[in-house]
Amino acid sequence: MRYKGSMEKHRLRTFIGVLALAVGCAGLWAQAGAPVEAGAVKQLGSIRMVTGSVLSLATDQGPQVTVKVQPGARILRLAPGQIDLKAASVLQLGDLQVGDRVLVRGKMDDDGVSVDATAVIVMKQQDIAQRKQQEMLDWQRRGVGGLVNAVDAQAGTISISVSGAGGSKTVVLTTNPKTIYKRYAPDSVKWEDATTARLNDIHVGDQLRARGDKNQDGTQLAAEEIVAGTFRNIAGLVTAVDGAQGTLTVEDLATKKPVTVRITADSQMKELPAQLAQGLAMRLKSGATAGATANAAPESAAAPAAGERARGGDLNRMLSRLPAVSLADLHKGEAVMIVSTTGSAGQLPAAVTLLGGVEPILSASPTGRGTESLLTPWSLAGAPGGDQQ
Repeated sequence: MRYKGSMEKHRLRTFIGVLALAVGCAGLWAQAGAPVEAGAVKQLGSIRMVTGSVLSLATDQGPQVTVKVQPGARILRLAPGQIDLKAASVLQLGDLQVGDRVLVRGKMDDDGVSVDATAVIVMKQQDIAQRKQQEMLDWQRRGVGGLVNAVDAQAGTISISVSGAGGSKTVVLTTNPKTIYKRYAPDSVKWEDATTARLNDIHVGDQLRARGDKNQDGTQLAAEEIVAGTFRNIAGLVTAVDGAQGTLTVEDLATKKPVTVRITADSQMKELPAQLAQGLAMRLKSGATAGATANAAPESAAAPAAGERARGGDLNRMLSRLPAVSLADLHKGEAVMIVSTTGSAGQLPAAVTLLGGVEPILSASPTGRGTESLLTPWSLAGAPGGDQQ
């Protein structure tokens, strides 16, 4: 129970888990001054419509519920990160807006789809957005990402390979009983779709992002939160594009087999400028891809002059500034590099990141070997602190 409670508090601290008060709800209702009547129900979700005293609530469980806020109902505003309603402020019914997150308690009507609410705890949409921005900035400031190359469960450490302007370096993550672990779902790189995990769920070869305090030279990080997942790197030529189904088939250079991936609304699809692709190809040939990526990465879509170092060095930010492409822009015979989910039973893997304009890179590596070091820094742009647009 203590582990579950800590996860609920984590959800409160993050913008994704706003208002996840399933643990300790009785105490919260007591704080709110709401009677805990027999047969009371709780509903958690986002407001989709407000009509007078009636709310249309899209619940986190899926179905839509009609909430009838009763006269005299207690309505409290809780800020992200708060778990004590003593610090909450009182709201009026007219303060509720579409997009607000709410936890309501009341009695279910006989129709089974309506709740007569006697108490409502609210997290305002603007508070959520502000919290989200703060979380993202903190992940950027205190975060690190790379490929897992060792896990020592007994010592509680994880070793990752991180690519940067000076090349590839090893960063050791130290964990403790309070470290929060999450794992990406097989079909999604969305932070909100990640599930609770443990240290033992992290494997060599996983892609990982962690947040915490770093030592002075950046070789160690005391991890407060870790999110990891297994993803697939694909490099090859497009053999088929199905716009109706939203799929792309690529002849993978490494396996010499066709791979079909789904293109979703969350897929990042970008085009490398010719000069940048050529620069990366030259350095791939020389075996210096990790350092070259940052040195060649421009702050805008235009590649820097020869020998000019990118001002930022943040590869995820660089990706967000590259020209976007759509599925309709891709054609048979075009060279692409893709990071995809692994997929699940009955579900094709989904493209997380797709880079076009990579012909020079694949020409430099006809078997696709070495291209993983180019893909990895970009593949988790949808993680906290990333710049996915």
